[in-house]
Amino acid sequence: MRSMWILWFYLCLILQAGAVTLPPKAAIASAHPMATEAGLSILRAGGNAFDAAVAVSATLAVVEPYSSGLGGGGFWLLHLEKEKRQVMIDGREVAPLRAHRGMYLDRTGEVVPGLSVDGPLAAGIPGEPAALVHLASQYGRLPLSQSLAPAIRAAREGFKVTPHYRRMAKFRLQALRASPAAARVFLHNNAVPPPGYVIRQPDLARTLEALARRGREGFYAGEVARRLLEGSRRAGGIWTQADLRQYRIKERKPIVGQYHGYRIVSAAPPSSGGVALLTMLNILQDDALRTLPAARRQHLIIEAMRRAYRDRAEYLGDADFVTIPLDRLLSRDYGRQLRRRILPEKATPSETLVPVAAKQSGFHTTHFSILDKEGNRVAATLSINYPFGSGFMPPGSGVLLNDEMDDFSAKPGKPGTPNVYGLVGGTANAIEAGKRMLSSMSPTFVEGPQRIAILGTPGGSRIITMVLHAVLGVVEGKGVQQIVSQPRYHHQYLPDVVQFEQGAIEEEALQRMGHRLKLIRNGYGNMQIVLWEKDKQRVTAASDPRGEGMAQVE
Repeated sequence: MRSMWILWFYLCLILQAGAVTLPPKAAIASAHPMATEAGLSILRAGGNAFDAAVAVSATLAVVEPYSSGLGGGGFWLLHLEKEKRQVMIDGREVAPLRAHRGMYLDRTGEVVPGLSVDGPLAAGIPGEPAALVHLASQYGRLPLSQSLAPAIRAAREGFKVTPHYRRMAKFRLQALRASPAAARVFLHNNAVPPPGYVIRQPDLARTLEALARRGREGFYAGEVARRLLEGSRRAGGIWTQADLRQYRIKERKPIVGQYHGYRIVSAAPPSSGGVALLTMLNILQDDALRTLPAARRQHLIIEAMRRAYRDRAEYLGDADFVTIPLDRLLSRDYGRQLRRRILPEKATPSETLVPVAAKQSGFHTTHFSILDKEGNRVAATLSINYPFGSGFMPPGSGVLLNDEMDDFSAKPGKPGTPNVYGLVGGTANAIEAGKRMLSSMSPTFVEGPQRIAILGTPGGSRIITMVLHAVLGVVEGKGVQQIVSQPRYHHQYLPDVVQFEQGAIEEEALQRMGHRLKLIRNGYGNMQIVLWEKDKQRVTAASDPRGEGMAQVE
């Protein structure tokens, strides 16, 4: 009898322990209310975080055409609670098989302005459709057709034009006008639509239905593939059936490191995000940042950014094509070596570091974060690069193609040679057929004994530094609204300037240290975060006030 009571006692302890290790609520934060609602509807229907990720991704592809889409790609960082396993789904676009290093250069070897940005020649082979199928089949519990249903409905019924949509459409007006199919969908009378105008996408709805019905064959083969290939080739693209047939997502081991008692899990190459993030944290590991005067703290963080971005430019690319010294770059000893070279109150001019080319990543992306009641998590950052991607839509497909080919180095091997944005690039990120272009997308988990955060943001080359600020905020105990709202600053090695939002830095003190400053008047980023506080049995979520997203806990 005594042994049975002991067994019962320990069984109760196990059950209680299990109860407190699961979150009390689910939460989703995404860049658009319709996408958040789509994900929540799937959770309510019995789906898990991965089913919800399919719904959110696909709905963002419909309602945020300037940020992501079936014609683009992204990274999905997953945590499987029962298996205590984490994996990154690499759905990044790849260069077409006919791509080559000189494809955007003229006869004299100079970059042709706009060629890697506008039109179908700028497009890599999309990865998002394959990633959604993989998420549903390998990790979800609902049929793909059910998880895609909210996006299909949104494409048919439409969404209303917002001020942000109008700004993005105005920015890419000429590129959209150059594609009659895109102009019919995303413009009104060939002009930026008025506020409240409803954007309906019946062709995209049919493409989503084909994906729901046939899986990857519904996009990469059959009628949809025929429309993509014919439309692209007629407008000067180089896609082939082999490109679509051979595309595959890749499961990669995330980048993992430690910072002040927290485990940091982030994106692996071809994202530069995880490596650069851990490099910065390793540089700062021995500094008690919270105890420092504001200017000194900002100076150290800026110098850490400068050095991490310098290494990013030299070493990072598609690990399937180039050798990346990950062990060294992620070493805490290497971080300390870089830290010793930072002067306490003097900026280090980038030109005095070992010279290398720097390359900016996508200009506009989107992010969402999900936690379900089983403890599963998804942090996903998706992109088509520039707002509205290449601006080109193959007729009848409803698919807006990306312009991610511009994320390759336009003219590698010659430091100081600018690409179409006036930025320069290195050989590790040179164009090669079938290669994935370097990215800054950084979906991230921050895991402490009592606080677990799921976060990420769009913002091009500034993504990694925004995630750095967020990680520091989580570690320092800040709340989600404070983390997404705080003013930001950024340094990316080249150009040698600190970009900052109003109120983010001690301007006069940093200038005295030798830092060059540039105010970003309109702000930047659109962070989405979910935070699970185990000790308080509380889940909170926040969507960046700079955007028009929605975070909801239920």
